[in-house]
Amino acid sequence: MKYEIGSRIRKYREMQGLSQTELAERIKVSSARLSNWEQGIHRPNADIIAKICQALDISPSELLDVQISTDTLNEQERKLITAYRDKPELQEAVNILLGINN
Repeated sequence: MKYEIGSRIRKYREMQGLSQTELAERIKVSSARLSNWEQGIHRPNADIIAKICQALDISPSELLDVQISTDTLNEQERKLITAYRDKPELQEAVNILLGINN
């Protein structure tokens, strides 16, 4: 199985003008390990993904090629959330009505 994340690591590394050795040093792994990721032989774990994102100044969504829509709420839902936030004195009652007691 060839892992897809490797090509994205390479893409963003090259966009930053970094060699494999330079990126490996920044995230404290061997160049061989980084090379294996970029070739798709292995993939980094979640802790390393965070370090890669920091070193390359990219978001995890970019590295993982996950499109997260921040606009999934319709207008009515946005109004409800705004009203809820603006009325802290009613939040407990709303939570009870919705069955989401803490």
